[in-house]
Amino acid sequence: MEAGGMSSSLATKLGHVRCTLCLLAVLSVATTSVAAQSRPYPRVTRGEVVDDYFGHKVADPYRALEDLESRATREFVASQNKATRAYLDRIPVRAVIQRRLTELWNYPRVGLPRREAGSLFYSKNTGLQRQSLLYSRSTVTSPEHQILDPNKISPEGSIAFVGYQVSPDGRHLAYGLAQGGSDFSTWRVRELQTGSTLADSVSWVKFSGVSWTLDGRGFFYARYPEPEAGKALSAAAAHHRVYYHRVGTPQSSDPLVYDDPDHPDWFHWTTISEDGRYLWIRAGRGGPNNRLYYIDLSTPRRPNIETPVVKLIDRDSAEHRPIGNSGDTLYLRTNVDAPRRRIVAVVLPDTARARWRTVVPEHDDVIEDAVLAGGRIVVQYLHNVNSRLVVYARDGRELAPVSLPAIGTVEELSARNDTPELFYSFVSYLTPRRVLRYDLQNGAQAPFAMAKSAFVPDRYQTRQVFYPSKDGTQVPMFITGRKDLSLDGSNPTLLYAYGGFSVSITPSFSPADAAWLDLGGVYAVPSLRGGGEYGEEWHRAGMQEKKQTVFDDFVAAAEYLIRNKYTSPGKLAMQGSSNGGLLVGAVMTQRPDLFAVALPDVGVFDMLRYQHFTAGKFWVTEYGSSADSSAFRQLVKYSPLHNLKPRICYPATLLTTADHDDRVVPSHSYKFTAALQDAQGCGRPVLLRMETQGSHGYIPTDKQIAEAADILAFAVENLGTAPDY
Repeated sequence: MEAGGMSSSLATKLGHVRCTLCLLAVLSVATTSVAAQSRPYPRVTRGEVVDDYFGHKVADPYRALEDLESRATREFVASQNKATRAYLDRIPVRAVIQRRLTELWNYPRVGLPRREAGSLFYSKNTGLQRQSLLYSRSTVTSPEHQILDPNKISPEGSIAFVGYQVSPDGRHLAYGLAQGGSDFSTWRVRELQTGSTLADSVSWVKFSGVSWTLDGRGFFYARYPEPEAGKALSAAAAHHRVYYHRVGTPQSSDPLVYDDPDHPDWFHWTTISEDGRYLWIRAGRGGPNNRLYYIDLSTPRRPNIETPVVKLIDRDSAEHRPIGNSGDTLYLRTNVDAPRRRIVAVVLPDTARARWRTVVPEHDDVIEDAVLAGGRIVVQYLHNVNSRLVVYARDGRELAPVSLPAIGTVEELSARNDTPELFYSFVSYLTPRRVLRYDLQNGAQAPFAMAKSAFVPDRYQTRQVFYPSKDGTQVPMFITGRKDLSLDGSNPTLLYAYGGFSVSITPSFSPADAAWLDLGGVYAVPSLRGGGEYGEEWHRAGMQEKKQTVFDDFVAAAEYLIRNKYTSPGKLAMQGSSNGGLLVGAVMTQRPDLFAVALPDVGVFDMLRYQHFTAGKFWVTEYGSSADSSAFRQLVKYSPLHNLKPRICYPATLLTTADHDDRVVPSHSYKFTAALQDAQGCGRPVLLRMETQGSHGYIPTDKQIAEAADILAFAVENLGTAPDY
């Protein structure tokens, strides 16, 4: 799922949409009372903007808030933040919650190691460091050496360390930095032996890492043209191109490797094969599907980057992910004729689908990931949303299962085809991430890094239930709470979900969720359709014209929790991020009676205009576009911004967003906040919390703790519960 959190798609022409009134009233900030409320809010003057969608007039009174740089928008946000801060700081238990969160966050966290040039490289945070540091060690047991400390580059955490790649010869480290964690990043190069940073600077990289050639002299990357001044965080993305950067040369001299002028709104993700022979280019216009191209670099030690691009798979009707190669045999993870995925072998350059050889066939369980490791294939499956690992020979013979520590999630796999070892990270709702090393020769396992937090899991348990949705489909849900939980309807409960882009929401550990459990709360996570938990059919059952199915699944989860006395409407909160923020926004407009609290984070709320901004056009394959008459009729039915009704008692709502979120632009949250504050028909609060120098997926540790404290304090205040720690 590239485009970092939302999938990408081809933008559609908007000629069918016509603005009939282009008079944007100037925003004016004032403190006025909302009807039916005693709580004053900063408000904006409604503008006279009406769009015509195929003869349907749709008002957009807060259109001016889309101008992120205007003085009026900045004043609106500042006033909202001031009101939010005043409310949250008055909650008596907020300081207690923040202290507990700080305790729970303060434990060493180690990332999955990658082996390169004979050494292991991994991230590590001692607990409360703003950002994780990069380390290396020559063997699993040898002393570690610090390679890079992003906290020295940006002591206040405003510049995010977003990725790294070590050159195959072990001489150089390429690392990415992003202001406020924006999707736009700049990549620098450091000499590993001396620790000196070179003059190389590769800018405007987005939805791309870097891929070193085997000779270590340079790397491939994908970037957009430099955006217009002041528009980097809002301009629609177009013309993603692949370049090659040679160390020691200016970016202006980087040769163009691949461009697709016929599809300017597609993005391209590059990886290079372990043996250095092939550059893989995945081209996408949205969702998990992609085309697959490659460049045969011929002699890896002297790569020829001018070799023409070969279009291996020139249709994007399915998913195609290279997992590695052995000589000219490519091993590919795909869902062609296999909605739950299979592994096939393709001999290059003879790529006719009729001659693909199935190595690991489709199974009842979904293939979530796969790697080549030590001459074998390791496959990660999802069995009813729980992970399992199996080792296969390259001819498809099943060799052995990998024994996992418990029921939970394998987060990531790391391996090389030339080294007989596998590293994987494992997590559950009650245990933090642990990293293990599996020896493919003898099946032995040993911990690489174990996490020990202040959270005591023995008091709690996770159980999985299956509940019927509106159409009778059985949907799985994990419910975590105290072992002695009383089913009397009184438990404060947080219902979290995503439901889109074929993303599987599996068991995970979060200090914030642990703090919620310590508050006496129940944490429930349903696996909604639209996700990838049961393969592509499960995904397609909740996308485009079937998106309402996702909301129905979520509502049915809430009704199950209420019906079975886990909670009651007055004790139930819902939370979701990004596409999950859309979920929360849609459900609170459809069933406000079911929830007391809504916590949408970086959400998509304007479903008629989302495609006009940054990565929004990449989501058209998932949602559909308002430029299409049929899709418009579906989108307008559930678009949160367009389905608020006056004088309805909506849940107490805390919207969270960030000023450098250039994936889901914060104007979604601004417009929805203004509209919801105006519509709210009771005394429940509606607040906007804007994080500065943060983005769609990044804020430093101290700000993560502060934001989590605000969210939990808001929930506690409006659910009528209190901490016992």
